Amino acid sequence: MQLRIQINDTTRDIEVPQFMLDEGEDFFTQIDRDLDRGYQMSRVWVVNPDQEQRCQIVADKILTALSNGNQKSGTLMAAYILKRMPHVREVHLNIEGDMTGHELI
Repeated sequence: MQLRIQINDTTRDIEVPQFMLDEGEDFFTQIDRDLDRGYQMSRVWVVNPDQEQRCQIVADKILTALSNGNQKSGTLMAAYILKRMPHVREVHLNIEGDMTGHELI
């Protein structure tokens, strides 16, 4: 499965192997447990992020992974988004520092 990432004028496709989606539930559950404690989303503390907010947070982690050249982490985060919001096929990342501006399409 594929998740398209748009950063400004650059588009990148992250290919997520099916086995990551099938076997990654323990990892995805751990992310959810961490986010159950709340998360600082830009300037706002969100006590209990909803599913869209969780995916925006994870999308921000994709941006960080891509910036650092960490393909494995980026692929795992893309797998989380594809698993938790299966209708999402594209993410437009806001590079202005506001993760609430990440669009899930």
